[in-house]
Amino acid sequence: MASTKQYRLLCLENPLLDIQAFGNEALLEKYGLKANDAILAEEKHLPIYEELLNNYDAKLIAGGAAQNTARGAQYILPPNSVVYIGGAGDDKYAAILRKTCDEAGLRVEYRVDPKIPTGRCGVVITGHNRSMVTDLGAANHYDLEHLKRPDIWALVENAEVYYVGGYHLTVCPPAIMELAKEAAAKNKIFILSLAAPFIPQFFKDPLDETAPYWDYVIGNETEAAAYAESHGLGTTDLKEIAKALANLPKANPQRKRVAIITHGTEPTIVAVQGEDEVKEYPVHEIPKEEICDTNGAGDAFAGGLCAGIVEGRPLADCIDMGQWLARLSIRELGPSYPFPKQTYTPRQ
Repeated sequence: MASTKQYRLLCLENPLLDIQAFGNEALLEKYGLKANDAILAEEKHLPIYEELLNNYDAKLIAGGAAQNTARGAQYILPPNSVVYIGGAGDDKYAAILRKTCDEAGLRVEYRVDPKIPTGRCGVVITGHNRSMVTDLGAANHYDLEHLKRPDIWALVENAEVYYVGGYHLTVCPPAIMELAKEAAAKNKIFILSLAAPFIPQFFKDPLDETAPYWDYVIGNETEAAAYAESHGLGTTDLKEIAKALANLPKANPQRKRVAIITHGTEPTIVAVQGEDEVKEYPVHEIPKEEICDTNGAGDAFAGGLCAGIVEGRPLADCIDMGQWLARLSIRELGPSYPFPKQTYTPRQ
């Protein structure tokens, strides 16, 4: 019998307003961007947001990787299953985020900064690629004090599964560690996404501090390769990288760690701590003409995976749910999900 408990999944990261538009190579070159990458904005990148709004028919979409994941998990789970926390401003962009999340049935508990604007992410779509450049704004000022506030900590204590997007390692590692240690102490589930190649490259130390607490770790092929390079694994073989991630030392031995590497249209790679076999799960095929936008596909995969974990499903089903939700998202503009809601049915 399914649990009727509310807010079983708690997600933490950086809420952002996505400013998304179809661009071109000239725009990428102008700002020194790669066609399929994610970076934090430097001073030279800041004009891109107004340029997208003024010259490129930009769409405003509720974003931030873990917020996308939270909306995806809530899309599948019963009402009032997911709560999301992070830092936002007190402005019209935060109002857009709240409205979008409310429509999706997602509860948000932002740390509101009255002086700093809501973070934004410029998303330049070229073909099936997307380049993301993020100005964190108020998201960069999330703090442990908010997490430990009695009403927020009550949500932490109530939740059974924690999902943290790796981008938050640039913001507030102490908050991540507080969730990680709570999970290990109470035998709850702690899930971390590697988020982007620059996280294992430039935020290696805070990432490694969280590693013993991972019950699940998720990354795509470029993030996995960046991890392997920064940690001197001496291999580019994704199966070997997954196995290395799965078998890192672990704080809570009651759960075997699961390492998951997505690879676009290639099979999803899954390694389990202590198991020699690394499994591959073919993805749900989608005709090229039905692909609208791959932005947020990885977040959608994580959302479906989290929903399956919250429901206590077998690992194979959780992977399948992630692939199913990613397939739905790819047909939508931006990190979005179709309405009316579709119901997950296991692949035969």
